[in-house]
Amino acid sequence: MLLMRRIVLLVLVALGLSTAAGAQERWFARGHGHPPTSNKIYVCHGYTCRIVTPVRFSSDEIAAIAGDLTAGVADAAAERRAVSRSVQVYEEIVGARIGTAADLPGMQFGRGTDDQMDCIDEATNTTSLLMLLAKHGYLRFHTVDPPSARGFFIDGRYPHATAVLTETGSRKKWAIDSWPRANALPPVIQPLAKWKRSRIGALNS
Repeated sequence: MLLMRRIVLLVLVALGLSTAAGAQERWFARGHGHPPTSNKIYVCHGYTCRIVTPVRFSSDEIAAIAGDLTAGVADAAAERRAVSRSVQVYEEIVGARIGTAADLPGMQFGRGTDDQMDCIDEATNTTSLLMLLAKHGYLRFHTVDPPSARGFFIDGRYPHATAVLTETGSRKKWAIDSWPRANALPPVIQPLAKWKRSRIGALNS
């Protein structure tokens, strides 16, 4: 039942039926935890947001997560590099606090999942982090989109979701995908158009 719900949600997102551009709240309204506040993220884990754990961050932790973004960056590429580090620090803090530090890359079938995250969890959590950074004014060159998805089985690909940033100047969209790598490792960041053409295995390199 859980796997079927996950597949249905991903197919809806891939078809563009579950979200509207710029409306992240629609994603959360469909059962993906809750939108972040200025100092709290509702962390999804256990697969498909089966478990939602609120994590409140101190001002020092938010500054640590923001990292190079606090001093400002020169351009969009530098901002994406800083965002990569923000994702890593965020996952380090959250992993130690709620027990997800051992989250492995990809899907872990056949093992306990409370400490693991699937792509729905990861896309939700990374989107929440990006929204928190935006709320604090740390994103100068990007806006935060709802998660995007790819894969329909009939095209030979398993359904998969990712968080998304849009460059404010060029309007180019970027996938910020934490799922292919273990907790606190750099997320895969690539143009969303390239991400949509990719297969899961190609993202692990």
